[in-house]
Amino acid sequence: MNALDYAILALYFVTVLGVGFMARRAIRNSTDFFLSGRSLPAWVTGLAFVAANLGALEIIGMAANGAQYGMMTLHYYWIGAVPAMVFLGIVMMPFYYGSKVRSVPEYLRLRFNRPTHLFNALSFALAQVLIAGVNLYALALVMQALLGWPLWLSIVVGAAIVLAYITVGGLTSAIYNEVLQFFVILAGLIPITVIGLVKVGGVDGLFDAVRASDLGEAGLHTWADTGSSANPLGANWIGLVFGLGFVLSFGYWTTNFAEVQRALSARNMSAARRTPIIAAYPKLLIPVVTVIPGLIALITVQGLGAESGALQYNNAIPLLMRDLLPNGVLGVAVTGLLASFMAGMAANVSGFNTVFTYDIWQSYVRRDRDDDYYLRVGRIATIGGVVVGIGTAFIAAGFSNIMNYIQTLFSLFNAPLFATFIFGMFWKRMTAWAGFWSLLAGTVGSLATYLLYLADVLKFDSDLEESFWGAGVAFVLVAIVAAVLTPFGAAKRDDDLRGLVYGLGGVDLKGDVLAGDAAWYRSPLLLGGIALALSGLLYLLVL
Repeated sequence: MNALDYAILALYFVTVLGVGFMARRAIRNSTDFFLSGRSLPAWVTGLAFVAANLGALEIIGMAANGAQYGMMTLHYYWIGAVPAMVFLGIVMMPFYYGSKVRSVPEYLRLRFNRPTHLFNALSFALAQVLIAGVNLYALALVMQALLGWPLWLSIVVGAAIVLAYITVGGLTSAIYNEVLQFFVILAGLIPITVIGLVKVGGVDGLFDAVRASDLGEAGLHTWADTGSSANPLGANWIGLVFGLGFVLSFGYWTTNFAEVQRALSARNMSAARRTPIIAAYPKLLIPVVTVIPGLIALITVQGLGAESGALQYNNAIPLLMRDLLPNGVLGVAVTGLLASFMAGMAANVSGFNTVFTYDIWQSYVRRDRDDDYYLRVGRIATIGGVVVGIGTAFIAAGFSNIMNYIQTLFSLFNAPLFATFIFGMFWKRMTAWAGFWSLLAGTVGSLATYLLYLADVLKFDSDLEESFWGAGVAFVLVAIVAAVLTPFGAAKRDDDLRGLVYGLGGVDLKGDVLAGDAAWYRSPLLLGGIALALSGLLYLLVL
């Protein structure tokens, strides 16, 4: 990088911090800090929803997957994201938004009991600081590869910038920065894809080179050879459809508060429901700037940065940037990558500070204090979450493909939570203690599967296949424990479950409709149906 590149990067950092200080003026109470006062339009929350996911998992992780698994990585988008995002908007957001809960764990307190609430709040807080560490580590990789900074310095600098604008401006600052970051990220990734394709002779040249690589022809297909596990991903169609497409996907997109929080900040029910569906449309096309560059890196970067031994898949994007981009464009690309990691980390930290303040501190440590007190706690929690994230960044450094690490975390934390949610939301007879013990059993079952895999007791063809099956084990255990325990307890009264369980009413979809919300082209059902149809059509191109 030269002076021009550094100037572009500095301008971006100044802009991000400026947004944070401007957002501060809108913060009058804790609801403004944690949920943006529930005042944002759907297009803002929709772009923030997808940008919050465009962190290390998406950019570094999916490019690494593209290099390691080829086109089978597309499953993480077209079956592993879009259906769940549509389901969240159409089915689950009415319960979240209509019940006026401030977080996902708070829904569990209303539906089940306080032990279930506390267990989920603690596990969510742990998951968020672990995932925040992934984003910090990925940011450090880029700084190390392109700026020459040592790993520890890169981690501290990146954490300090995110800490500054979240502490000052709260969720509003995070969301408006995420909208900005969405466009900056694309401005950084599109040149990598275009210049890379030109270098390898276009799409045809890329496909020919992949066929000649270790991936072979199998690297260019999504469903081929999934009748067995003899494919690059090492997973059969059952694991893909049930483990990834249902449990992991729905578990992440429908119960991950770092994402759901963006929809809860929408100005009314219609905007909240459209938030994840609007986000599904760019999600369909993001593979063009993640998976394709991963394949380009595989065939153009010798060893992916490893002088010997296993390929370092995490290096795919940083090394492509180093090798392909001229100065000026390089500055935009580096800024885009740093923006993506900051967006991902900001989502984790804003989710963490909300759950810590509302669901742990206010509920179990210091009740009935004034609103200014909880606002201060939220800012302190932000600092604590970032500091712990710095520590967990070094855990992520131990994985050659951070996507494998992330999916393990999802199978441990999100999969059992989703199963508990889905049964509790659609089965009114399920008792409070059945909810607690089933959530605990699912978490323990997924953890046991992972530990037995590490001990070489259980055999899987890849780390990702283990995460698919770990998620499946969690879901089945939740179902079994809930079914066994529910007959031995008393169900809550219908009046206590109204607005929380499907079929009991209590959810008003139109009471806060604004002018224009009723237009046919803004129907969540129509928008969701089109997104699902497009997902299926795209699959036809790479069967």
